[in-house]
Amino acid sequence: MSEPRALLRALLDAALARVAGGAVVGAAISHEGGGLRLAGQPIAAGEGLRVLALGKAAVPMARALVDAAGDRVRAGLAVTKPGHGGPLEGIAVREAGHPVPDGRSEAAGAEVLAFAEASGPDDVLVVLLSGGASALVAAPLPGLTRDDLAATTAALLACGADIGELNTVRKHLTAVSGGRLARRSGAARVLVLALSDVAGDDPAVIGSGPCAPDPTRHADALAVLERHGVAGEVPGRVRAHLEAGAAGELEESAKPGDPAFARVVSRVLATNRDACQAAAAAARERGIAAEILEPELAGEARRVGERLAARARRSPGPERVWIAGGETTVTLRGDGRGGRSQELALAAALALEGDGRITLLAAGTDGSDGPTQAAGAFADGGSVARGRERGVEARDCLARNDSHGFFAREGGLLVTGPTGTNVRDLVLVHAA
Repeated sequence: MSEPRALLRALLDAALARVAGGAVVGAAISHEGGGLRLAGQPIAAGEGLRVLALGKAAVPMARALVDAAGDRVRAGLAVTKPGHGGPLEGIAVREAGHPVPDGRSEAAGAEVLAFAEASGPDDVLVVLLSGGASALVAAPLPGLTRDDLAATTAALLACGADIGELNTVRKHLTAVSGGRLARRSGAARVLVLALSDVAGDDPAVIGSGPCAPDPTRHADALAVLERHGVAGEVPGRVRAHLEAGAAGELEESAKPGDPAFARVVSRVLATNRDACQAAAAAARERGIAAEILEPELAGEARRVGERLAARARRSPGPERVWIAGGETTVTLRGDGRGGRSQELALAAALALEGDGRITLLAAGTDGSDGPTQAAGAFADGGSVARGRERGVEARDCLARNDSHGFFAREGGLLVTGPTGTNVRDLVLVHAA
């Protein structure tokens, strides 16, 4: 890597280390006077732990808890994305479909509910929650099928709906989300330890809130479909289900005040803001000025890429780094491959063409960007020219949503593999 790329990769690594699932769970566990505390919550001598880990960081989070709690763990189940698993002593590991749920997701959702129901009055159900959980345990509500969930998810992903909107719909179609897991648990207490992959770090949105009261209603889910113009594209059963719920003919998800939540404690252990601050600190340790941009990233990835590039080009002066975090969206217009970070980087590359001062790195903190093996991509003033030399035109690729195709030829892909965390995306911009 060139020097600016090596710097940005080092800053990304510092950010990922700060929010690593295993590390933050380990830091939340303490032994005081022979007793065990999880995120400040005491675990009495007669209580055992039943561990339910859901999401892309499920395995490292569960491993950290098992390592620290030892034989206090009575049973465990982890559900994660393919390629993010690995053996765990005393914990059953399942892989399921993501981002579009599949038959494995349906089976995993049913297994998760049965696991929660099997908890007893001397158990603490510890739910280790990270991004991706919504799709991984997507068991449909009665009257719906897994194909209904898959088609609805695919339509929302293609139209540019954000994660909050997507989870609003999921909470009214699936049996684990919207506080339903807490309702089904037989444990005396439920302790949720989460990595946040959503704006606002709201437990009701993280993983579609399996153990949190849901303030949204069927009518809100229906409004998401209508707002994005996909109400006519989703399966008829889904539309009929939401319309019946909006008419008061179906039970709503669990709401604030439901007695199930009296025994639930939720703690968010790591956020996108933590990652941004760690990257900034790592830059300053190297003597480089660093600024975290506000507000957080949102909106169409290509527009955000253009704006960040334009800001950097307007800022002459000494060497510095800008850091931004959040989650953009992509509206599919073509048949290419890519993800929101790669699309952001490709738009930035076009805006930076010919400028030799600036390098940008956009990456998903989970190590996967869209349906690709890349975490994201680097862009600089020479990206467009390098692509052209290798037979790909940046503007054509952007029009077809083929950011992965461009960077695979141009050489700007960042591949990290699974990172063991998920706190949305980071964009790091260096100006010399």
